[in-house]
Amino acid sequence: MGRRRVGGPRKPNGANLDDVIYGFHAVAEALTAGEPLVHLHVGSDRSREPVVRRLIEQARALKVPVRFEERDYFARFPYKAHQSVVAFSPPFSYATLDEVLHADRNGPLLVVVLDHITDPHNVGAIIRTAEAAGAHGVIIPDRRAAGINPTVRKAAAGASAHLPVARVTNISQTLRKLKSAGAWIFGADAPGPEGREPQTQPYTQVDWQGDLALVIGAEGEGLSALVRRECDYLVHVPMLGQIASLNASVAAAILLYEAVRQRAARGEL
Repeated sequence: MGRRRVGGPRKPNGANLDDVIYGFHAVAEALTAGEPLVHLHVGSDRSREPVVRRLIEQARALKVPVRFEERDYFARFPYKAHQSVVAFSPPFSYATLDEVLHADRNGPLLVVVLDHITDPHNVGAIIRTAEAAGAHGVIIPDRRAAGINPTVRKAAAGASAHLPVARVTNISQTLRKLKSAGAWIFGADAPGPEGREPQTQPYTQVDWQGDLALVIGAEGEGLSALVRRECDYLVHVPMLGQIASLNASVAAAILLYEAVRQRAARGEL
């Protein structure tokens, strides 16, 4: 499960900035999910706003200490979108692969696997969409990729508090374990040159209704060669304009909701 990270900035007041949740919505969702926050810091100039008062009351009901701070306190943080609402939490608790596979669920398995995505905004946005689409978990590698840090939590708008996120050593091995558990592996990949096998298919022409894992490749590089070989299907979103590709989180959203559409059509949701 969770592991404390070594190093990283430790300010203000000696706190580890890796364990920060910032922004009103991210903090509110963490409280709603019952995350064991250490304390909550709120700007004194916002403390009388009705939505902030409700957040404070929610924290106090959960016995989370609330501290009121002046603006210079928040200026010490590197995050600009904190909205004068910052909480400190224990280190993020990652799920295991088995916990993702055996989570309570209705309908077929839907898991998102990130193949070394490094932009925390993309990771957070994908987690947010995956949770909204009813996915059962997100899997990320533990090296050369963004982990669950404050920027990811902010971009996920609280979804990381509700959706299991597993961190694994080897993505290719993990895909083989998913296949052994009965899941089909769908890789998001751009169409390759003529003669490259296997070729990708338009995402609307494949069946998304069984147990499956959707793999999203790294920014710019796409799927790694080893991961690509583990995929049962390679799919792409047709590009009809002048640009050649979509942002990773946008592509993930389109593909996830195709799975939602097809499953809803068969009454599997």
